[in-house]
Amino acid sequence: MPKQKTNSSAKKRFRLTGSGKLKRNQSNKRHLLTKKTKKRKLRLTHSTLVHQSDADNVRRQLGLK
Repeated sequence: MPKQKTNSSAKKRFRLTGSGKLKRNQSNKRHLLTKKTKKRKLRLTHSTLVHQSDADNVRRQLGLK
């Protein structure tokens, strides 16, 4: 039986926390930044957790489940 391959793009986008949750970076911080407020850009800098409904799909892509 062949080995299961992980999704390379998912490898670069998601990390596991110490408690086993999935961490991700926020989107909308790449371009068109002049129209966004300073407060909004600052909030987008911080990472957040993957939503529970998407977590199983991400875990499968990372080969964790």
